[in-house]
Parts: sequence; structure tokens; C-alpha cells
Amino acid sequence: MVVANNTTQWAELEPKKGFNFENYERNINLIKDKKVPTPKLHKTGTTLAGCVFEGGVVMGADTRATSGETIAEKRCFKIHRITDNIYCCGSGTSADCDQVTTMTSTKMELHKLNTGRTPRVGTACRQLAQHLFYYQGHVSAGLILGGMDPAGAHVIQIHPYGSTAKLPYTTMGSGSLAAMSVLEDGWKPGMNEEQAKKLVRDAIASGILSDGYSGSQVDLVVITKDKTDYLREYDVICDKGVRIGKYSFKPGTTPVLSEKMTAVVVDETIETMDTA
Repeated sequence: MVVANNTTQWAELEPKKGFNFENYERNINLIKDKKVPTPKLHKTGTTLAGCVFEGGVVMGADTRATSGETIAEKRCFKIHRITDNIYCCGSGTSADCDQVTTMTSTKMELHKLNTGRTPRVGTACRQLAQHLFYYQGHVSAGLILGGMDPAGAHVIQIHPYGSTAKLPYTTMGSGSLAAMSVLEDGWKPGMNEEQAKKLVRDAIASGILSDGYSGSQVDLVVITKDKTDYLREYDVICDKGVRIGKYSFKPGTTPVLSEKMTAVVVDETIETMDTA
């Protein structure tokens, strides 16, 4: 153990306090000198929602996956199974959501085999939160965890930095502002299953119609004490539609200015296989 002998040594060991704007000034100077391009905002879009009702949990998600301004997938899976009684909805980077939920599902299965008991929602929440907190937001996964266990019904919001909040209803993703307005207006204690399904469906639909990065369909999962129902394509909000106009053009519409044909010669050599 090293002990400082005077106040000067203590001052050198003590970390600097307050805000540090050195990186900000560096980035501004680099942009001015045109040595590096201006950083661009990377937008990810999703609408997730979930709520508890009398006897269970309903969670839902849209099915649009985006890559920048491009719609990469219209029917992707955003609801992930952790155990039979615990499911997780993911927003953010698709690969991160897939991997972190798969990892937690494996750990919960091992926990079940070691203890001989059904895993609790709090145990899965602890695993997810600790993993996300360890990477300090570099694992881009905003999650809604929900399920049933001996302690009752649970809906837990897990942020990419590892903070958690247990709530009666919640939403996440780029369409969460529109979805939250529907949840706050419609949720009430003692709701039945059908009321909860309609509320979550309306919340997801609101996010789809208000957010350009959310779209396509609504997937739901309903978890009760006795069973779990995964309702794939529960409702279609944004259908592709049918083309009205005709986009075929007659031959000769575009004139050919020049034409050149080149012969291509391919030398083919056949080698016999040595079977000795």
C-alpha cells in the first residue's frame, strides 16, 4: 500500500472533478479542418408496449426493422422467449437484442435445471440489467420484460444503460411517445384479458401510424398463470396495398443511341480425376 506523504501527492492522485469538454473541442476542430466527416445520427425505430391485467400480462411490438432510412424487414420478430412464463420485447439494434435475450434464456434454463424451480421475472431482470450496465450503453438494447411467477404479474422496463423500472404499463422505442398517450388514457386497474389486448394493440398502432421507423404489423404475447399465447400477426396496420397505375412501357419508348456487340471466348480445360 502506497501512502502519499504530502498534499501535493494527494492532489496528483485525486481525479479531476467537473465536466470535461476536451473531446467536444477536438471534434469541432476536426470538422473545421475537414479531416473527418461530420458524424451522422443513426436512427433506430420500434414501438413496444406492455401492461398487466387481472391475472396476467400482455406485451406487443411492431414488426418493421430499419437500416438507416431503408426498411430492411417488414415482418421481423421483436418478441423473444426467455422461458415459458417470461418473454421480452426488444428495441434498438436487432443483433444486440437477439444475443442478449438468447444469452439470458440460456442462463434461465440452467437456473431451472440447478434449482428445480420455475425462474422468476426478477431473476431474468437482474441478468439483463447487469449485462447492459456492464457495457454502459454499447449494447444497444432497450427492453420490456414481462411474465408471471409466484409473486404475480410483472412488466419491467430495462434501459440500455441497465436502469430498470417495474410499472403497471410501459412503452419503449421511437414510437413510445404516441403509444404512451394511449396507455395513459386507456389503462385502468382490474382490466380483463381482452381489454388489455385491445389497449396494447391500439398503443402499438398509434406508434406505427405516428413514427416512420415503426410499421407493418402488431405481434402480441399473452402470459397467464396457466398458459402463454404468442399471437403472431395479431393485426395488420400498414398493409403493402395494391398498385393502381400501370408501369409497363412499349418497346421503343427509350431510344437506343448506339449498340456494340463483343464476342466473348472462354477457354475450357477438362482435367481427369486421378482415381489411383
